[in-house]
Amino acid sequence: MTEYTTGAPHEPGSQWYDGEAGPLVRPYAMTGGRTKPGPTGVRFDLIALVTLEPGAPGVDDDTALGPEHRALIDLCRVETQSVAELAAGADLPVGVVRVLLGDLLELGSVAVSRPVPPAQLPDERILREVIAGLRAL
Repeated sequence: MTEYTTGAPHEPGSQWYDGEAGPLVRPYAMTGGRTKPGPTGVRFDLIALVTLEPGAPGVDDDTALGPEHRALIDLCRVETQSVAELAAGADLPVGVVRVLLGDLLELGSVAVSRPVPPAQLPDERILREVIAGLRAL
């Protein structure tokens, strides 16, 4: 028989974690059964960067958000992180993190900067010519 104690939701020894079975809260319960982030249908790339908006709603008010939302906010307090880093840091599936980030984005608690598509990046040859020109000065 496994004994449960209080603690962080996804850590061994907490009331929501069973050493043999893993987390007792299933992903669909964390997202309320949703599989897509927010009504806007925003898609978060794994390398999209998430930044905490200081003083935004939900950032300092712990009662309005669930424990998973607060865990993501706490991870973003330290530094800007990618969606993949947040999933690893919170020990949550990426799909769940995307849905939770959609909630936080709609609340205005976080800002997301999406990666620049490779087609829009400057040509490497041009960059090398600029560097060569600067060195010549």
